[in-house]
Amino acid sequence: MENEEIFKTRVDLSGLKESVDKVKSEISKIIVGQEKMVELLITAVLADGHVLLEGVPGVAKTLTAKLLSKVIQAGFSRVQFTPDLMPSDVLGTSVFNVKTSEFTFKQGPIFSNIILIDEINRAPAKTQSALFEVMEERQATVDGQTYPMDEPYLVVATQNPIEQEGTYRLPEAQLDRFLFKISVDYPGLEEEVEVLKGHHARQDVHDLSSVEPVLDKDMIKDYRTKVHGLHVDENLMRYIAQIVNETRNSPDLYLGASPRASIAILQTAKAFAGIQGRDFITPEDIKFVANPVMRHRVILTPEKEMEGQTADSIIDMIVEKIEVPR
Repeated sequence: MENEEIFKTRVDLSGLKESVDKVKSEISKIIVGQEKMVELLITAVLADGHVLLEGVPGVAKTLTAKLLSKVIQAGFSRVQFTPDLMPSDVLGTSVFNVKTSEFTFKQGPIFSNIILIDEINRAPAKTQSALFEVMEERQATVDGQTYPMDEPYLVVATQNPIEQEGTYRLPEAQLDRFLFKISVDYPGLEEEVEVLKGHHARQDVHDLSSVEPVLDKDMIKDYRTKVHGLHVDENLMRYIAQIVNETRNSPDLYLGASPRASIAILQTAKAFAGIQGRDFITPEDIKFVANPVMRHRVILTPEKEMEGQTADSIIDMIVEKIEVPR
């Protein structure tokens, strides 16, 4: 009887679990496979963080972001980053009103709920810097006037890791604004067959009318509050801190992860536990989010890069080395 009381769910997550299952079901109408990417995107929404999707052209990065906006009943805007894009094209600009003889602010596409930034590394540093304040503080300052963003506020950016010509590498401070960097891989053979079948059946690849909205702004706000209140054992907080601290002491890494990474792992582990229907986190939740949280926040030493190592492989080694709390 005592055990039943101990393990009794302290936070009711049945509605959250049901909604997440519906979101997955709606997205799977168009996207085949990529379950981990979808779970990480939902986790980011609940953890109130931005996402960078990285993958070669044609693996449905942009399509996935558009589908996310379909299942969430909120504002959506898309910005195609190009080398000639100016900060005012993103933030907006003051326009002179002849009738009132005053300047009025015309909001740019960054003023919405879900912002898709396609090919974020195609715009120069000046335009990329326009995102610094809005991504971190959920507000934009133009001509000395500060404009708060409506909640929820989520930036989903895409980039191609292969092509270098005509691109501008994101600075570390910009990368650090992203909660997750999700690597989108090629589908497997059977999954690609299903992609072809789905494409053939739908005829129009751009027709997303079959996808129904599942979440609204109030539901997201409620679920975020519930996720924030999940139980976290102090040993697991120490486990997170040990993992992040080890990245700073690793001889394989030139730059380790910051305390922002520790907070991000805690936030996202709670969100991931919540979408599994649990009101407590486990070491497995921490391991699941460790790579997408830290892969863009660490830099390998030149020697390890020449050996063909990746940030993921080094993070995996670090996580495996640290004793899991019992």
